[in-house]
Parts: sequence; structure tokens; C-alpha cells
Amino acid sequence: ACASSLFAMKMACDRLHDKTADLMLAGGVQGSDDLIIHIGFCTLQAMSRTGQSRPFHKNADGLVPAEGSGFIVLKRLEDAVRAGDKIHGVIRGIGLSNDGKGHGLLVPSADGQFKAMQKAYQMSGIRPSQISLLECHATGTKVGDDIELESSSRIFDGLNGVPIGTIKSNMGHPITASGVAGLLKVTGAMKAGIRPPTLHVDEPTEKLKNTPFRLLKTSEPWLSNSPRIAAISNFGFGGNNAHLIIEEFDKESYKKSSKSAI
Repeated sequence: ACASSLFAMKMACDRLHDKTADLMLAGGVQGSDDLIIHIGFCTLQAMSRTGQSRPFHKNADGLVPAEGSGFIVLKRLEDAVRAGDKIHGVIRGIGLSNDGKGHGLLVPSADGQFKAMQKAYQMSGIRPSQISLLECHATGTKVGDDIELESSSRIFDGLNGVPIGTIKSNMGHPITASGVAGLLKVTGAMKAGIRPPTLHVDEPTEKLKNTPFRLLKTSEPWLSNSPRIAAISNFGFGGNNAHLIIEEFDKESYKKSSKSAI
């Protein structure tokens, strides 16, 4: 489901860490039959009636399906440095969870999402306060977006003004490829030094109030005195949850570690 590409990245990183492989490709492809997608999501009442992807909008009425594919090359960081590879980022941690039996196919569990995020921060040693951009799953389904704000607020509790956004406002929801789409967006933003905006949110949801977050409505400089660190959430229907933490590669401060480079 929607977290498939980040699950694939976690499996690839595990192979690299176990040294059962030296290079892995991971990502996702979304090219399902258009008719089946529309019938399925309309039946589940998840399809946008307006045909516009509006994550975090107070009148968001559902998702807009999209197609696409994306893959990344992963290597152990020391191997990538030794080979002189162009390094787009360093994966610091990936947390996974699966809700199993829940409240329904499209009713996510805040506890399950929280568990995936918590595992990522425990694995990475990164603190939520170090995250300077959170790429949310946020598909434009009101129930899903509200629950994501609830679970993410628990992780970022005590902070204020954490910048958030989602690529779904630009391209719709590429479902099984949504995680890699978010990762490509974040690594591109790191390279440009710009935090990109989320579109179509002239009237944000009331749920954003009293959260640790601020929704990026316009592009802004992504200033930092240290390597930028971002997080990508992928919360799929049926309860498959993933949260990836990625750090900008800084050759000057590089030290050998077991991190995975992309």
C-alpha cells in the first residue's frame, strides 16, 4: 500500500547493514489500472469529488490518484565516499509498524503511526527538535490528515513552528510510490537550500491550531549552520506505517559509520 517504497528502503538498508549486499536499489512503481483505482477509492469514499488535491485544507474532500515511479541507489556510507559517488543524503533511521486489525481500511491508527516514528528516532539517535522539515503523508482525506497531525504532534510535543508540507498538493497521491516521491522532493530541497510550499491551502484545517507545526504556504530559504535533517512519513491504508529520517551529507564533518547513503 502507500508505505511500500519506504518499507523497501528499510529492507535494502538491512541488507547493507548485514553486509549481505554492497549496493541496493529501492523504490516504488504506481501504474495500476485507472478504472480499478477510481472504482476502489470511490467505493471507499476516499476520492476527491472536486478533483483537487488539498491536503490540510479545511474543505479537503479526498485524494487524487497519480502515477509514477522512482528508485534510489543505496550503499554503505563509507563505501560511497570511497568510490567518490555523488551522495544526495544519508539515511539515519527508518521506523516501521503495522496496525494489523484496526478500525477499517482507511481509518488509520494514531498509535501505530506514533510507534513507527518513535522507532525511527530511537534508531537514529536524532531528536525531533533537529528536524527542520517534515514531509507529511497527508493525502487530502480529512480523517487521515487529522489523525496524522495527532500522531505527529505526540512525537514533536513541546516544539513550536516545525515546518511541514506534502508533495501530494503538487502531484496527487502516487500511492505505492509516494514515499520515494517525498524523499526525492526532500533531497532536492536540501540541494536547493529551499523549503518548498504546499499548494491549495488558503484555508488550513482547524486541526493545525495548537500543534507544533506551521504549514509551508510559500517557499522559504532553508538556512542551517549544520547539515539539514528532514523526515518523511508514509502512512498507508490498512495500517502499514513508515517514517524515514534523512540527513544532508557534509563531507567536511564526515565520520565513518554504518549509515546508508543514497
